Amino acid sequence: MAPLRIGIAGLGHVGCGLIELVERQERLRIPGQIEITGVSARSQSRNRPVDTSKYRWFDDAATLAEDPEVDVFVELIGGSDGPAKFAVEEALKAGKPVVTANKALIAKHGMALAKLAEEKQVDLLFEAAVAGGIPVVRVLRDSLAGVEIKRVAGILNGTCNFLTTEMLATGRAYDEVLAEAQKLGYAEADPTLDVSGMDAAHKAAILSAIAFSADLDFSKVEVSGVDNVELLDLRLADRLGLRIKLIAEGVLTDEGVVCRVEPMALPVAHPLARVDGSLNTVRIEGDPVGAVTLTGPGAGAGPTASAVMGDVAKLFRPAIRPAFGRAEHHVARPFASGSKNEVAPFFLRVRLADKPGALAALSESLAAEGVSVDKLLQDSADESGASPIAIVTHRCERSNMDAALARLEKFAIAVDPPRLIRVESAS
Repeated sequence: MAPLRIGIAGLGHVGCGLIELVERQERLRIPGQIEITGVSARSQSRNRPVDTSKYRWFDDAATLAEDPEVDVFVELIGGSDGPAKFAVEEALKAGKPVVTANKALIAKHGMALAKLAEEKQVDLLFEAAVAGGIPVVRVLRDSLAGVEIKRVAGILNGTCNFLTTEMLATGRAYDEVLAEAQKLGYAEADPTLDVSGMDAAHKAAILSAIAFSADLDFSKVEVSGVDNVELLDLRLADRLGLRIKLIAEGVLTDEGVVCRVEPMALPVAHPLARVDGSLNTVRIEGDPVGAVTLTGPGAGAGPTASAVMGDVAKLFRPAIRPAFGRAEHHVARPFASGSKNEVAPFFLRVRLADKPGALAALSESLAAEGVSVDKLLQDSADESGASPIAIVTHRCERSNMDAALARLEKFAIAVDPPRLIRVESAS
């Protein structure tokens, strides 16, 4: 069998990790020999943990993608547009399979790139774009092809999971734990993509498109992050038997595929509530298997590079199929905006001003909109004189909760904006 010649564009942590794996491939279960015939990055002189001088250097990633000595183009540049998108398009147009770890690119342009790959009868593989070392793309697209998926949900950002876990465990504030996450390498110097929920949203959109044979439309994905979750929220939820986690999910509804990322309050017995630290986990629910849960490292050079290597190894015996696993006979489902009238229990945290009748006004606001209280927790007033209240409601429509909070605002008794978080069922 002839060696598989790859060109690697992007020599950050993942790109260098991939080179390390190729250089010790004799210890891996690779079905053939892999050769690196070219590399590309923004700077040739930058210090790297691997020696790239032995490989042909390309200043332009697209030129590397088109090079006749490259059989497989590996894109690790990042970014949804610009050089990454152009180079991937050029590789596919040249009839070359592409392996990428670029979640933003696939989330934004995946449908068009998949169509181009089908036209050229080559593979577009992106296992490393979702959940790092967890082989969820392959499991969802291939291993669970005989399952009618109802929901895909999980913890898809290790930074956010580390933040909520450590804040609750240590009692430290958000900013302090975020600084530690950056020091440990769990968070970038600019953590906005992670803490805003956008990173998890890219991944959730990709999984939803595969799970439901849906036309990926990232503009319909609803996103909120953990940057507004406070230690007080985590502590009060914990005392009510709940854990707050950033959950990414795709759900099949009558209107289409609802994909969203938001903090959710999970009962402590819930499988996702028990996943702590920087781990990722994906729970796939469908008929006839019930639920399948995959857990592991979701980021980092090693896990992500191993996922890239797994995709490259697959190309020794390519079984070309649509990138998102959607066959011609599948009915394409649309992405849809989430229903404002979803029915669920809700966790509500309010800091009430020290005024007579404040708690009564809160109760009146909820009751007026038909919201009944399942659990209530009231703490003594804090140093500012405000009294923290935490409530878990019975199942109700979100629109009722929004209306109740609008009523509460008129009373002017909340010292800061209330926190409203959907509660997941215990199953």
